Amino acid sequence: MKGNLDIADVPTALKACKAAAAAPDAPRRIWMELGRAYEFNRQMTEAASAYRKAADAGSTAAMTGLGVLLINGNGLKKNIAEGRMLIERAAEAGDVDGMTNLASLYGAGVGGKTDFGMARKWYARAVEANSSEAMYQLGLMTQDGDGAAKDDVAAKALFEKAAALDHADALERLGAYAEAGRAGAKDARAAIAYYKRAAALGNEDAGRALERLRCPFALRDRDGKSAGRICFDGG
Repeated sequence: MKGNLDIADVPTALKACKAAAAAPDAPRRIWMELGRAYEFNRQMTEAASAYRKAADAGSTAAMTGLGVLLINGNGLKKNIAEGRMLIERAAEAGDVDGMTNLASLYGAGVGGKTDFGMARKWYARAVEANSSEAMYQLGLMTQDGDGAAKDDVAAKALFEKAAALDHADALERLGAYAEAGRAGAKDARAAIAYYKRAAALGNEDAGRALERLRCPFALRDRDGKSAGRICFDGG
């Protein structure tokens, strides 16, 4: 599960959350945020304890956070069955991260049989809640034909929705589609623009694609060994 704290803010956030949680009437939201701060600080045992307190009080976000920790076993003893049960509870209660995580569990067959139909169902519900990650993941399933016929046009539409929310991986996919002429005409200029946006948001594949497009011609010596590339620095 992705958090929403900047790493530079973690020590301050952790201190503030600890102080707030010390109050005898601290609400479940505080315990959930304390769990997240502990998780970002790589204190997984403490994170699980705080998440569990919030989850026991009804926090669906904490159920998802604890579920992911238990499934991944990051610094904790794995408990896939309990982790999945918590994520299912969160998803059923409307937690968007719970929906996307439950979809991924169905897609990967974690804690149960692989079920692409159920994976699509939960991603679709998260898409309705405006989850860019769900848009991207459902786009991947749609382009690959997981659980239904392949449909590049529908996949591209999902990537476009996610890209409008600055989803780096969706932007990279749109760059690849434009470069290859997939679900539309080839458009090198559009591909570069998508790759640039994706790379700026941290997508490494997009950065490599930009370098490939900037330096399209490989040079080889007489023995056929690589001797560099011809590059164009403009645009």
